[in-house]
Amino acid sequence: MKTKTVLTPLQKPARLVSVSGSLSLTLGLSLISSLMLTGCGDSGGQHTQYSASQSDFDFRIPASVPAPFVPEDNPMSIAKVELGRHLFFDTRLSGNQTQSCASCHEQELGFADGTALPTGSTGEVLARNSQGLLNVAYNSTFTWANHSLTSLADQHMVPLFAEFPVELGVNDHNKEEILLRISTDTAYQQMFTEAFPDEFAGSAETNATDVINFSNINKAMASFIRSMVSFNSDFDRYEQGDETALTESQKRGMAMFFSEKTECFHCHGGFNFSQSTLHSQTVFFEAPFFNNGLYNIDGNGSYPSGNQGLYELTGKEEDKGKFRPVSLRNIEVTAPYMHDGSVDTLEEVIEMYAAGGRAPTTVNGVPTGDGRLNPNKSGFVGGFSLTEQEKQDLLNFLKSLTDKSFNQDARFSNPHQ
Repeated sequence: MKTKTVLTPLQKPARLVSVSGSLSLTLGLSLISSLMLTGCGDSGGQHTQYSASQSDFDFRIPASVPAPFVPEDNPMSIAKVELGRHLFFDTRLSGNQTQSCASCHEQELGFADGTALPTGSTGEVLARNSQGLLNVAYNSTFTWANHSLTSLADQHMVPLFAEFPVELGVNDHNKEEILLRISTDTAYQQMFTEAFPDEFAGSAETNATDVINFSNINKAMASFIRSMVSFNSDFDRYEQGDETALTESQKRGMAMFFSEKTECFHCHGGFNFSQSTLHSQTVFFEAPFFNNGLYNIDGNGSYPSGNQGLYELTGKEEDKGKFRPVSLRNIEVTAPYMHDGSVDTLEEVIEMYAAGGRAPTTVNGVPTGDGRLNPNKSGFVGGFSLTEQEKQDLLNFLKSLTDKSFNQDARFSNPHQ
């Protein structure tokens, strides 16, 4: 009988994995990161370098985990993070002052919102589910299906300025008014001054209001969200040597998760439970997207019109239904699931993957088709057979990834309350 060694995320070796006909490199943490890689920083898509240098900011992470990548053009600071926290929760940053970023990202829900699809400030329903923000600092790309969006600061331009549909509702007609709301607040004047001190250096004519602009707003909010890092789940305590942190059921579920039988770890591997990961020790940039067999409307791989994943940007037929694999950390509290929030529970998620995709059903009255037969479906979604106990074990393991301390941490709470 062939014996398999079960490897947890922090023990994964380097390996080559075939992903829909292309090779993607999954790197273990043992690699020495003295190489450099070109990518996008936090200033409007300018290119910067991914380096092995650590940020001076204290992310409060275990020694075994690499620090998040921090762009050279937007270094972390306590003052900038605190400014970003205030802006994140401030409804004055929306056109009609009814919503903030926190309206769709609630801390007690891992900064998701508990609804299938969020509603923007003007009442328009968005097409994609609000993702949780725990450890989003480690994402190699942002949003569900944009391979070119590699900057947190650039990502904020989407909810701020999006028009189809409207999210926060900032536009050319009201952006100066919105900046005026912020710049006339003396508390914000002080916070911007402290967050961006270099912009005052060497110029006696610069004042606080000059520093209050959307570029710096985006940088501050990027810094706050980048600070949302935590590794304090039951699973993490187990990884750090506490054998009692996981139940026997959770340990069996972990073995199942990292087995070739379920293949879960191929898309949700590594210390952040996502193959789409970037950090301070990154050598090779990797941004995979997968089709998990959720839809197959026309029998030829189509997803609902206007929500077909990476295909919307590339126009390539093989990219229909491809989305970024989200981190599974805090997955217990970030329901409903999938890019469109069309799967209500983790039990249903497990059943879907066990079936090798979603069987024909309807979502919002529209037939899904047989996702199990989607021609673009990842080879890792082949289906598997589990007993009821094994399904429960797998579910219990996923729940061990919940970081309750993060969902209550005052550092990430609303400062306006």
